[in-house]
Amino acid sequence: MSVTGSRRPLSKKESRRSLLRKMFNWSAAAVALSLVYPLLRYTRFRVKPKPRYVTVNGPLPLSGYHAERDFILFADNETAIAVSRTCTHLGCRINFLEDKDYIECPCHQSRFTRQGKRITGPAEKDLPAYAVEIQKDQQGSTTKYVVELI
Repeated sequence: MSVTGSRRPLSKKESRRSLLRKMFNWSAAAVALSLVYPLLRYTRFRVKPKPRYVTVNGPLPLSGYHAERDFILFADNETAIAVSRTCTHLGCRINFLEDKDYIECPCHQSRFTRQGKRITGPAEKDLPAYAVEIQKDQQGSTTKYVVELI
């Protein structure tokens, strides 16, 4: 006896019921997804990107700063800080003015301290700061700075 021959055929009522059950399950899943997606967007859920590490050879010049495309690194004998080069106002690339000892946006003249704190201008937020690891040799002199860009 074959496998298909041993089963009794479904009646119209049973096949309709199973079809309705499947349709209900799929529509319930669609409704759940349509509710979850805006909720995740509302909470601004994002998968954080992996950090990128940039190495700057040390020691820095006597000016105490080094400008890269994405950040400006300020360092002295014991501490180092890297701040973003993207202005928090409209996203222009900012520059450090060594003679005036502050960071300025060339577009709308927002000004920031070396630590990225807002001094003046249309920008309302401070500049993002990045973690910096100072690597030293056995004599204690700085060999490189590793900046963690997020």
